[in-house]
Amino acid sequence: MQKLFARLGFAVFVVLLLCDAGFGATVNTHALTPKKTKSQKISETQHARKRMRRLARSRAATTPRLQTTASHRRHRYYERFSTSSFAEDVTEGDAIAGEDAVVRQAAIDALGNLNGTVVAIEPTSGRILAMVNQRLALSSGAQPCSTIKLSVALAALSEGLITKDTEIHLGRSSSMNLTTALAHSNNAYFEALGRELGFEKVSYYAHQYGLGEMAGYNIASENLGTYPEEEISSKLGGVGKMCSFGEGISMTPLQLGAMVSAIANGGTLYYLQHPTSPEEVANFEPRVKRRLDIAPLIPEISDGMAGAVTYGTARHLRVNFSEEEILGKTGTCSHAGTRYGWFASYANTDVGRVVVVIFLEGGRPTFGPKAAEIAGVMYRNLYDHSFFVRPALSSDAVSPKISAPSN
Repeated sequence: MQKLFARLGFAVFVVLLLCDAGFGATVNTHALTPKKTKSQKISETQHARKRMRRLARSRAATTPRLQTTASHRRHRYYERFSTSSFAEDVTEGDAIAGEDAVVRQAAIDALGNLNGTVVAIEPTSGRILAMVNQRLALSSGAQPCSTIKLSVALAALSEGLITKDTEIHLGRSSSMNLTTALAHSNNAYFEALGRELGFEKVSYYAHQYGLGEMAGYNIASENLGTYPEEEISSKLGGVGKMCSFGEGISMTPLQLGAMVSAIANGGTLYYLQHPTSPEEVANFEPRVKRRLDIAPLIPEISDGMAGAVTYGTARHLRVNFSEEEILGKTGTCSHAGTRYGWFASYANTDVGRVVVVIFLEGGRPTFGPKAAEIAGVMYRNLYDHSFFVRPALSSDAVSPKISAPSN
C-alpha cells in the first residue's frame, strides 16, 4: 500500500513539473474544461504576468542593440571620401599674361574656393582664353564619368547604329532615345550602345576625338590622359562601363575641351594653345589637328545637350543664367576616395563663342550638377561684362590663317 501511494505521489509530482515547464499543452483537458462564452473574461495568472514582465525587460534591453546594428549596417556601405572639396590659393603659379582678363576674372569668381579648375576655350581657333588652377588643368586627368557619353554618342551615330530618335529597349517596359539619354545621363542606354559597338569601334572614335593624346600644342607641363589598349575586365563592367562611366579611362580637362570645341565649331579638332604673353596673342595662329566628319551628326546630339541644361542633369545652370542657349554634358563618379564633378559646355551664340569646362575634385559636395551651377555663374559674369555682345576675341584680332594639319 505504501508503495502504491509513493507511485501515485511521484506521478502527480511529474505532471506538475511538466505543466510548470510549459508541456501541459500535451494533456487533453477539453473534456474536463467547460467552453468559454464570449462574455467570459480571461485573466492572466500570476506566473504568466511575471513571465511577460521578464520578456518586456529583455526586449527593452536588446532593442537598442538591434537598432544600433541596423544603423551600423546602413552607414557601413556609405562611400568614404578623403579629398576635400575646397582649396586655397588655386590660382597660385598660373601663367596669365596671355589670357583674356574678363574671361579669367569671370572664371575665378565662379570657382571661388572650390577644389577644381576652369578652362575657357575659343572653339573657332583653339585658343585658351583662361585656365584657372593650371596645375590641375594640366594634370594627367581623371575618370571622365558621364562626359564620355558624348564620344560614345558620336561613335554610334557615325556607325549608323542610331539616330537621335531611335528607341533602345532597356527593360520590359522601358525604352529611351538619344536625346533623353543625354539629357538625363542614362547609364543603361550607353552601356547598351557600348556593347553593340564593341571595344574596337569605341576606342577608334575616342582616339579620333582626341582622347589618349596631347590636346595642347607646346603647352608647358601638360600631362597625357590614358585610354586603355584593350577592354577592361568584365568584373569592372567591360566596354559597357567604359561607355557609361568612363571606367578605366583617364581624360584631361584640355582633352574634353578640345572635343567639345569640335562639336561647337562643326567638326574641326584644333590643337589647344595657351598664349603666355601679349606678343603671342598678337601673333596667334590656329593649328588644326584633324577634321572630323561629324557636321551632319551635331544636330543629332544638340537636342540632348540642350536638354541637359533645360530639364536634365545640368538644369541648375539656368538658376544663374538663362539669357543665351547653353549646351552641355555633366559627369559624376568617384575613385579611391575622391569624387569627380565634370561639366563641359558651349554657348550657342553668333558672337562671344566660348567653350567652358569645369572639373572638380573632392568629397560628397562635389558632383556634376555642381559643376554646371558654377558654369552658370561664369556665363552670368561674362554676360554682365558684355562678352556676348562684342566680337569674338581672337577671330577679329587675328588673321584667319590656319596651319596645315599635323600628324
